[in-house]
Amino acid sequence: MMRAEALPEVFLEELLPVRSLKRAILSRSPAVIAEVKYASPHGRTGATLPPGQLAAAMAAGGAVAISVLTEPTVFAGDPLFIREVRRHISLPILRKDILVHPVQIKESRAIGADAVLLIASVIGSDLPEFVDLALSCGLEPVVEVGDEEEAESALLTNADIIGINNRDLSTLSIDTDRASLIAPMIRSAGRIPIAMSGITRPDEVMKYMKTCSAVLIGSSISSASDPRRATERFVCM
Repeated sequence: MMRAEALPEVFLEELLPVRSLKRAILSRSPAVIAEVKYASPHGRTGATLPPGQLAAAMAAGGAVAISVLTEPTVFAGDPLFIREVRRHISLPILRKDILVHPVQIKESRAIGADAVLLIASVIGSDLPEFVDLALSCGLEPVVEVGDEEEAESALLTNADIIGINNRDLSTLSIDTDRASLIAPMIRSAGRIPIAMSGITRPDEVMKYMKTCSAVLIGSSISSASDPRRATERFVCM
């Protein structure tokens, strides 16, 4: 892990204005966050467009925000995808990665992200500090949880947006009911729940929108031959 004082020159440019993910989510229903995703633990998604063009197609299809996977080993991402995507769209950008060090949050702000994913099971007891650091950098933290215990921990932080991962990170199995079951406790606390993972059909969006404020869709849009039309199918319910 690189130290903050050794941040590469590319990350030392003037900071770009931040666009609000929260405001974007609340601007329409259904709110679809589409994801620039080239690979998963199961292999390549089949996405072929460059990150900026892929994001632009999703934006044209009605996505309220774009999630960009920047983890290189498993997800074939790159932090600099954020810069390319930002040149093509005006929507908020969520950096989706496995962030484990505070310098990665500062890096996220510097490369043009508007929000960062913070995985509760990875960050553990440092979660409140990571959330507060993101906020102090001007970023909106999205805390990812996988069960009620993690959701309770997320609610003890200052994060407004909480993503519920239908995928079990230890087994990679999908439980499509998980987000619907956990979302009510998040919404009742005045926070914004997002359903994540395993969303493959437009009719599933309406199911999640009964309890969640948004859905995040990755492979089902990124892998489509026409990402714009694929996004429209999920948005135009």
